Amino acid sequence: MMDFAIFWDWLSFAVRWLHVVTGIAWIGSSFYFVALDLGLRQRPGMPAGAFGEEWQVHGGGFYHVQKYLVAPAEMPEHLTWFKWESYATWLSGFAMLCVVYYAGADLFLIDPNVLAMSVPTGILLSLATIGVGWVVYDLLCRSPLGKSDTGLMLVLYAVLVFIAWGLTHLFTGRAAFLHLGAITATIMSANVFMVIIPNQKIVVADLIAGRKPDPKYGKIAKQRSLHNNYLTLPVLFLMLSNHYPLAFGTEFNWVIASLVFIIGVLIRHYFNTMHARKGNPTWTWLAAAVLFVVIMWLSTVPKVLTGEAKASSAAQIYVASAHFPAVRDTVLGRCSMCHAQEPSYEGIYHAPKGVMLDTDADIAEQAREIYLQAGRSHAMPPANVTQITDKERALLVAWFEEAEK
Repeated sequence: MMDFAIFWDWLSFAVRWLHVVTGIAWIGSSFYFVALDLGLRQRPGMPAGAFGEEWQVHGGGFYHVQKYLVAPAEMPEHLTWFKWESYATWLSGFAMLCVVYYAGADLFLIDPNVLAMSVPTGILLSLATIGVGWVVYDLLCRSPLGKSDTGLMLVLYAVLVFIAWGLTHLFTGRAAFLHLGAITATIMSANVFMVIIPNQKIVVADLIAGRKPDPKYGKIAKQRSLHNNYLTLPVLFLMLSNHYPLAFGTEFNWVIASLVFIIGVLIRHYFNTMHARKGNPTWTWLAAAVLFVVIMWLSTVPKVLTGEAKASSAAQIYVASAHFPAVRDTVLGRCSMCHAQEPSYEGIYHAPKGVMLDTDADIAEQAREIYLQAGRSHAMPPANVTQITDKERALLVAWFEEAEK
């Protein structure tokens, strides 16, 4: 069993690494083509059908790129389709969802204090939320509302806020954020697989057959591509958030997730405007920074976190606290079955991240992390499997904050 646990841990790492690699490939090509498209310029004497061109320099070479809104008069022999980056990113992300959240559903997916359910039910509910998210999005885009880019974006944002709130009432905070990211990423990848690439293939087929392509296909694909452009940065935040419990493990986690989408849009608006040479909207960075401060405040309502204690003095400060005996009993009773030299929790063979909490010195050295992950947030224990109470969490907060005064 221990050998299997080691194998599974490395499998999780490998799948996560693959997901990062494919994600970089997809996001990199996407960002490049958005910047290229916005930077295109027209000039007299361009080839028939050419919409714009761009000169670029990179790696010691010069590149001359021209764009055709439909296609050139003659199709080239070799045409590169940018689609596999998207597909590989989604497939590796789904594999990671299976390896981490489905195989470890009792710890990472299901929280009985949020909604009691069996593991199979939790997995089916997870799959349903991802699928329904795409269906709702696609129906809205195909509805009359889809004719207005601004109106559609506002409605879609309202839907995302509702989904964020709903997910926090189904799964653990960590899983809720992950699923919000998975739903958004599924929308992006499905846009490529089910709309953008098929529409481009219709256009190519019409050209080969000598027919005039219907411009509606390009318009639809352009709208979906615009959505993908603005959704990328929020997805990155949501995928990274599982390492930061103050994002997913607090009372207003769904509000935090909602604000992240606005921050992502602001940042993309800045780069899109710059690439289109339409100005330098530095105000977007200020607005994003203000919203991020709001997020920080929401993660610690009603009090803001104090500074970090130095490790060299941590043991003396926290062990000397009058709260320490009660804190030690709480940590030993609620945390040390996993965070110990020899974990006693079934299926755990090594203390997660090497964090030990079975001695006074260990507890004191990890005071800040205990405060953040089990006091200020509910990230630990995962799914509250050891049933730590609100009173005990309040004790951890009081212990840390009084020692810091």
